[in-house]
Amino acid sequence: MERNYKLRMLLYCALFAAITGVLAQITIPLPLIPITGQTLAVGLTATILGSRYGAVSMIVYAAIGAVGVPVFSSASAGFHVLVGPTGGFIIGFIVTAYFTGLILEKTKFTISMAMIANLVGMVITLALGGIQYKFVADVSWGAAMSVAVTPFILGGIVKAYLASLIGIKVRERLVQARLLEGNTISQNKIIA
Repeated sequence: MERNYKLRMLLYCALFAAITGVLAQITIPLPLIPITGQTLAVGLTATILGSRYGAVSMIVYAAIGAVGVPVFSSASAGFHVLVGPTGGFIIGFIVTAYFTGLILEKTKFTISMAMIANLVGMVITLALGGIQYKFVADVSWGAAMSVAVTPFILGGIVKAYLASLIGIKVRERLVQARLLEGNTISQNKIIA
């Protein structure tokens, strides 16, 4: 039973990595860094799967993109994307998924708590993306903020709300269908 659950959760991780890759292709072009559906996918993943499995899903996403599968925004791929100016966002997805899920596990899986957790996640993603952009692009902090952080705040808030609303509803349905455990502490022990 535990083995089947672990296998199911790993399949969910792969599924959410794929969903992230698909949503990454939905873009609103901006001059240097486009607005994409990736962060919505990260919020959904963490809200539904929790901290560890959410982070595993984002590790899978980053790894398959790094080895050449075109899952990053604008169907880009390769390790150079991870170490490039926008790579901090992708690395940030892993940290974001973990902490967003952890906040929910330590409190409760409700829409209001998910909104708080997803807003914290948005800050983490933007901070790590902005920091890497600043150093790789060799620009000032002000320039990094104006290019890699500020344009994404409003969209991030909207995506945090959508991830919270949709994520909690999907999670509730999966728990009701016994396809996901409601007690995330026990599921964390399975992967540890």
